[in-house]
Amino acid sequence: MESYKTEYENDEITVTYHPMICHNSENCAKGLSEVFRTSILPWIDLDGAKTKDIVTQIKKCPSGALRFCYKKEMAV
Repeated sequence: MESYKTEYENDEITVTYHPMICHNSENCAKGLSEVFRTSILPWIDLDGAKTKDIVTQIKKCPSGALRFCYKKEMAV
């Protein structure tokens, strides 16, 4: 059985999805369907919008099933 992907990344953030606490309110998809696509796998596409818009939408998740953290720039 294939496991469900729960971590997604772009150059700026890492997004995690915790399905066991999701209320399935679909606030994420209703607010930013270019990123949170309920009918396609993988269902989160971080290339679908600007990072600041993704972060704003994640903060609206009522259950906390979607979380994010900013990546730190590596010093050269």
